Amino acid sequence: MTRLLDLGLDRIHNIIMDMAKLSESSVLTALGSYEEGTRIKSQIFDWSEKLRTLQEEVADLAIELIARFQPVATDLRFIRSCMEISYGFSRFGRYAYDIVDVLETMGSISDCDKSTVLEMAGTVREMIQLSLHALRSRDKDAAEKLYQMDDTVDALYRKYLREIITPQSQQDKRFSDPRCYVSALLILRYLERISDHACYIGDSVHYIRTGTSSPRR
Repeated sequence: MTRLLDLGLDRIHNIIMDMAKLSESSVLTALGSYEEGTRIKSQIFDWSEKLRTLQEEVADLAIELIARFQPVATDLRFIRSCMEISYGFSRFGRYAYDIVDVLETMGSISDCDKSTVLEMAGTVREMIQLSLHALRSRDKDAAEKLYQMDDTVDALYRKYLREIITPQSQQDKRFSDPRCYVSALLILRYLERISDHACYIGDSVHYIRTGTSSPRR
């Protein structure tokens, strides 16, 4: 016989998976906008707001399930973790919007060197896909791999930051137009934060499976 709690858990799971798809689309579309120079701010804003609404729905349902059924053990871990995961997906949407907002604010940056941003974007895309795979398959070991990739992202961000504040950068054509390095630095920062939240999703999956924090958290 199906427990009423199980129906609620299934509902949370379905919302989370909807958020997973939408958040991935938001980030990938925003990165495509950066690479191709398209303008899609209103679309990303709508997706970001939808993700925020779904996050609130997960939180409300989680609180209701805890209050009504007082779940324990695996069920409680799942509910708690879904609240954290839904927040992570909501932040994916927000940072995707921040990326396209930078593009609209700065105007055309088609002549800028985009190599560093695109390099980091490639790693972040892989992290998003790995975090979603971990969620779908309940892969408790994905967190360690995500943190290794996060180290790469952090290193790229610090390297670019050091480059733009050193005197030699004044002679580098990459930094001759303030729009180029300011937009790149902002977007790199947003990607770095997306990377962090991908790690937190991996942590949450590890906690669901084991009841303990991942080794890197």
